[in-house]
Amino acid sequence: MTLRSAGSNRFDLDWMFVDGSGVAEHLTTGEGLPIPGSWSPNGQVLAYSEQNPMTGWDIWILRLEGDRKPRPFLQTPSNEDAAIFSPDGRWLAYQSDESGRSEIYVSPFPDPGRKWQISTEGGHEPLWAPNGRELSYRNAGMMMAAAVVTKPTLAAAKPKLLFRGDYVGGPFGFRPNYDVSPDGKKFLMVKEAEHQQAASEINIVLNWSEELKGRVPPGTKP
Repeated sequence: MTLRSAGSNRFDLDWMFVDGSGVAEHLTTGEGLPIPGSWSPNGQVLAYSEQNPMTGWDIWILRLEGDRKPRPFLQTPSNEDAAIFSPDGRWLAYQSDESGRSEIYVSPFPDPGRKWQISTEGGHEPLWAPNGRELSYRNAGMMMAAAVVTKPTLAAAKPKLLFRGDYVGGPFGFRPNYDVSPDGKKFLMVKEAEHQQAASEINIVLNWSEELKGRVPPGTKP
């Protein structure tokens, strides 16, 4: 389990066993407000977002093998975040505001090089289907998806609307606050509980003590 910790004016990415045993171990240390993104399918590479005062939000890569030194994957004047690995580990989907609004892009991993824009009218919280043949994302109250082919290179179809709904988004939009079932046919969404409707009518009873006397049998102690 990857988590973020803060202390002594420093922000860290830690990890620990999901059952709570053992102690948390630092993966990164610094002051850039790191936000965990996703692990590669083999569990050896972590993609995460980190804020830089000069370049905004960037995407960083941490490999567990070797020196474990974090390295930038995408670091431009635009904000890039919400990186998530494809099921085969060969691609990273992410969101960027380089066009002036948040859109979904895909770049090859480990070398970004070329990129493909997936969304067309805005998007955030990208998520791959388990089979790797579809990329879903959110656009306000709409859940969108685009069919993709990743071999020998990436090609994406025009995004289509799957459904609409007022569902809770992820924290700052950096991580998807929804999931797709293993067969890709169902979505697990989070919805706020409906608030109890406020009373629209108030009844005031005057001289209630006299009315109470009329309802209580004689000789009954209060």
